[in-house]
Amino acid sequence: MLISMNWIADFVDLNGVDLNALIQKFSLSTAEVENEIFYKGSDLSGVVVAEIKSVEEHPKSKKLHLLKVDIGEESLVDVVCGAPNVRVGMKTAFAKLGAQIGEITIAPRELAGYTSHGMCCSEKELGLSDENSGIMEIFEDVALGTDIKEIYQIDDIVFEVDNKSLTNRPDLWGHYGIAREIATLCGRELKPLPKADLSVYNNLPKIDLKIEDPLCHRYSCLQFENITRHISPVNMRIRLFYCGMRAINFLADLTNYIMLEMGQPMHAFDSRKVEKIRIKRFDKPFTFKTLDGVERNIDENTLMICNDNSPVAIAGIMGGLDSEIVGDTSSLTLESATFDASSVRKSSSRLAHRTDASQRYEKSLDPELTVAAIERFVKILSDFDSGVRVTSSLTDEYAYKYDKVTLNFDKSFVDRYTGIEISNDTIVNTLTALGFGVRVENDSFTVDVPSWRATKDVTLKADIIEEITRIYGYDNFNINTTVAPLFPVRAFLEKTTDEQVKDILVKSFGLHEVHSYIWAYTDEQKKLGIEIENNIKLLNATNPNIETIRKSMVPNQLCQVKSNTSYAADFGVFEIARVVNGLKENGLCKEEKKLCVTLFSKTKDVATLYYDLATILSSIVDDVKHQSLEYKSAETTLNYIHPRNYNEILCGGVSLGYIGIVHPTVSKKIDKKASIVFLEIDMDKLVSVENKGIHYVEAPKYPTIDVDVTFVSDKYAPIASAIKEVNSPLIKKEAVVDTYEDESGKSITVRLTFMHEERTLTKDEVMEIVDKIIAILKNQGIEMKQ
Repeated sequence: MLISMNWIADFVDLNGVDLNALIQKFSLSTAEVENEIFYKGSDLSGVVVAEIKSVEEHPKSKKLHLLKVDIGEESLVDVVCGAPNVRVGMKTAFAKLGAQIGEITIAPRELAGYTSHGMCCSEKELGLSDENSGIMEIFEDVALGTDIKEIYQIDDIVFEVDNKSLTNRPDLWGHYGIAREIATLCGRELKPLPKADLSVYNNLPKIDLKIEDPLCHRYSCLQFENITRHISPVNMRIRLFYCGMRAINFLADLTNYIMLEMGQPMHAFDSRKVEKIRIKRFDKPFTFKTLDGVERNIDENTLMICNDNSPVAIAGIMGGLDSEIVGDTSSLTLESATFDASSVRKSSSRLAHRTDASQRYEKSLDPELTVAAIERFVKILSDFDSGVRVTSSLTDEYAYKYDKVTLNFDKSFVDRYTGIEISNDTIVNTLTALGFGVRVENDSFTVDVPSWRATKDVTLKADIIEEITRIYGYDNFNINTTVAPLFPVRAFLEKTTDEQVKDILVKSFGLHEVHSYIWAYTDEQKKLGIEIENNIKLLNATNPNIETIRKSMVPNQLCQVKSNTSYAADFGVFEIARVVNGLKENGLCKEEKKLCVTLFSKTKDVATLYYDLATILSSIVDDVKHQSLEYKSAETTLNYIHPRNYNEILCGGVSLGYIGIVHPTVSKKIDKKASIVFLEIDMDKLVSVENKGIHYVEAPKYPTIDVDVTFVSDKYAPIASAIKEVNSPLIKKEAVVDTYEDESGKSITVRLTFMHEERTLTKDEVMEIVDKIIAILKNQGIEMKQ
């Protein structure tokens, strides 16, 4: 938000104050000021009031005119000008020879065969507004040759306050609130706002007004007629322009002026279009054209200002095109209101349309401002358009009042919080200057929070401490080292498990950690041919690409792999993050923390890569839980997963997740020559698995016997099941040592290791167990390879 020091000076005497130092102090105590300070008018000189004495058409140009201009000197000045609004008797801003306008120095210049000895200027050329349709017209009764800086407030210092630092300070969204802070920092008096007395209109009829929805906290309005002025005063236009707003017409400019001055948005309706004001929501959606000419979709949650049943404005955001102030408007209905802050914010987000008004309403404005803003409006309007008539009494409906906030504390509380000695007088003077009501009895304080700070800002005693210390100056505090006991904190098991897994993946296997957002990457997934799983959706998502919350991390990770295929021929990525799997019974999202790992290779076949991934997972579980894994064939309907070799991962009877191969149709869109495999496990379930720990056993005294058996099978699961069914204590270890394929089909070779702790085994004892395993598998149709 841009702040004009000329505007501040209307309310605070700044004579003798170093303004640059003051702005820096404001930044340290109140709100962050952006780095650049703008010295408006410093690059403008030599521009005076002049009168056009004659106008002739240029003989060689249809657009140019030959003027003689009186600038208050002995002789008239010859000027060539192309403005369409030049006329005899018109007073304008004239840049004399040697004048400076920005980086331009005015010098004699030949235009189409005639020399121009100066320039008639538009407001835009002078940097006073964006009006450039013609040269500036001066209506003030001043002597010719008068420097325009003597009649207009052109020289100004403007600084920008970071809006984020004003989020919890609705009172600072206007110059008067900033002036209160600056008056406190300077130790100067804050002048009251000049306002009109509306009680003189109490005998006039009221406006037909009714609040029909609790989202409107207060609505105040007043009607006027016989408005004859349509162009704003120059100084008003300059201030609006310096503060980033465009001049439109006097009434629209005046509502914007009050908003920038007091922080209270206002809206002026053409009284011919608004007779019965109703504030309500509608049962069904409809379209509504706003002042900017855009058709907007209004839903049943958006609060509207209506003329009876016809909407004329979106509450707190923007007026409607049909009821706007136009050139011939001579009567208006002025609105000054406050609305529920969250309602305005949500409506603004749904409509994807934030305005200067909605930015302020979102901050929880003080309802007490509505009438004060109308009083200020009437004062300025009557000062510049003396013939205006008020045709109604103030109509004010106050539906919701914030609770009055009173805080009690003692001097010891202040001393304990600040760690320094701040006198009672300093506390009282600081809080009083900021608008707080303060009563002191001995060392006990009772503070009444002003309405403009009580909507969301000051609610706790600690907030009062902040008010005192920031004005006192944080740089005035003595620097002391805080002494406090420090105790070791035991890390959560979930956190330590996450860190263990990350260390294994990075240090042992060279994988890369990636990070992704919690929503599905809709556009990227569609490019890979991945169907978006139906899941929880974000309301009012500004971009459909972030609308659906992800149910699995695998699709997003495949998108990340796609964008990194040129990184290396072989790489792996992983992430530990959250997904959402529907809703809980209480309506909250069911979040699950997952580990997702994806391997990409242009040099390995898919089978080798698949076993590499299984080995990585086995290493994790072995290191973290000292357990082995089991795999169980699973089915899937997801189109990015190959239906074969998709397996459920089990550990200690707990289902951890799934491991699989990317479907060829998706894999080819990532890289035609690459193999891609993935796994996704639930980290919370991994944490819940029992940690078997490391158990030390005595080295064997007797020799082991290894037996290799080959079965004609393409799956290891039934072989493992048969070994488990035999349940022999003599089998100490089993492992797959080879797989191959010939004309008889695919074969798996298993190595069984036998041992007895107390004696040497015989061949017959070992073969008896092997025969049982062979028999079990034969009954299942799995033969031993001869």
